[in-house]
Amino acid sequence: MKRRPGWQVTLALILIALSALVYYVHFLIFRDPHHIFLYFVGDIGFVFFEVLLVTLIIHRLLHHREQRAIRDKVHMLVGAFYSELGTELLRWLAETDEHSHRLPDRLMVPHDWSEAEFLGIRETTGSHDAAVDSRALDLEALKSFLLEHRRFLLDLLLSESLVQDEPFTNLVWAAYHLAKELEHRGSLAQLPVSDREHLNEDISRVYELLLVQWTDYMNHLRRSHPHLFSLATRTNPFDRTASVEVR
Repeated sequence: MKRRPGWQVTLALILIALSALVYYVHFLIFRDPHHIFLYFVGDIGFVFFEVLLVTLIIHRLLHHREQRAIRDKVHMLVGAFYSELGTELLRWLAETDEHSHRLPDRLMVPHDWSEAEFLGIRETTGSHDAAVDSRALDLEALKSFLLEHRRFLLDLLLSESLVQDEPFTNLVWAAYHLAKELEHRGSLAQLPVSDREHLNEDISRVYELLLVQWTDYMNHLRRSHPHLFSLATRTNPFDRTASVEVR
């Protein structure tokens, strides 16, 4: 079966034909092929500079602007995630982490973070090996909490902007997976040891991803949104004395 040319080829042929027609009309009116050839060569010479200008400069500027807009959307999604369930979930899981003593005390008072301090904290949280014990959790309450926000998690997963941030995507998937694991268990009171260990791994994965993403999000708020950063410090899940009231 003979393959038809694509619309790009058809458009190119039409544009070439129109260009030839204009040059022909110019020749019929002025009868000056030297003038036509002179400007034709000049126009071809300018094409290379135009490609340089459009491809390497304008395209790069537009790409940079587009990437910045995407990052802003991702930050909005991260903020909505922690407002809806992330902060509360992080508070629950942090209280059951047997390795929480390895985290820096600075997590409790992040209001005066500097960029250098953040990099050190980010390295610590990024390599933190959590040991969450599900026996210290009210799994039924955790199940209800996650299932209550299951639709929200699913909406996040369907967002086109989410694919631009792999760490946050992994976090949302891990939280959604944990919700499904808990949902498919009828009773969470008498779990065998092997199954509890499996849940411990799922919960620890969520907690580790939550911790890293929360650190990055707090630093973003510190740099770009001081008013939101103030609220985040007053609801710090690692500070048991934190109060939302301004004092």
